[in-house]
Amino acid sequence: MAKQMNTMTVLRREQLSPHFVRLYLGGDEFDTFIPAGEPDSWDTDLYIKFAFGPDGAPFAGGEFDRKLVRLMRPEQQPVLRTYTVRSVDLERREIAVDFVVHGDEGIAGPWAAAVEPGTTVRFLGPGSGYRPNSAAPWHLLACDEAGLPAVAAALESLPHDAVAKVFIEVAGPDDELPLTAPVGAEIVWVHRGGPAGEVDDDVAGDNAPLIAAVRGAEWLDGEPHVFIHGEAQAVMHNLRGYIRKERGVGAKNASISGYWRRGRTEEGFRKWKSDLRAEEEASGVSA
Repeated sequence: MAKQMNTMTVLRREQLSPHFVRLYLGGDEFDTFIPAGEPDSWDTDLYIKFAFGPDGAPFAGGEFDRKLVRLMRPEQQPVLRTYTVRSVDLERREIAVDFVVHGDEGIAGPWAAAVEPGTTVRFLGPGSGYRPNSAAPWHLLACDEAGLPAVAAALESLPHDAVAKVFIEVAGPDDELPLTAPVGAEIVWVHRGGPAGEVDDDVAGDNAPLIAAVRGAEWLDGEPHVFIHGEAQAVMHNLRGYIRKERGVGAKNASISGYWRRGRTEEGFRKWKSDLRAEEEASGVSA
């Protein structure tokens, strides 16, 4: 089934830290992007899927038909890259999207680091699926760079009296971004010592420092609302079992998923997730 794409223009670019770039996008199709309902009812993890041609330039077609794409030769296929919308400014009619950049690694990061204002971009979305439960006794949020925009947006939406434990894994102190959070939010920055795709296995995957930080945190009274997103091996093979089985947090209060997997492209990651889901369904394991 073909999906209509949203078209926006790059308004400006901002270097947030050594490894984070923020793009502001706007244009005539801003209104078609806006979700239904009032802004305070929107999910906080709005995400979009940027489309790129095989040459790394923004996709120029009017629709994105997955069936037709699969019939193309691999070197001709456009690709999608998923990013969280960091913020929506209704007055300025623009959205902000943060990109993790590690040199020339990948497609979207290098593009975002070099793109000039005035460039047209195409994307699908927004999609969504998470909003902090204001009635929860406390919140547990954890992420790496990929999940940081969603965690930052979630913190901004929490009630002023909310209690939260927040763990954010980044390369080092220079990548600690300013956050707006309730007074009752305890924010811990976890440093792995380098970009996620470049460090050794002793601080990645099963050994990611985020795992020990979350598992070693004080567990407060009552069932928390949990949001943990980041590298799949760390999140799905380590922290998900800890939260769901060892701590007994129910599925409705646990948004836990991998945003990417070390050593795989987004296409390879999607296939890995599909295979994992099939294995879990076959074994009766619930996500």
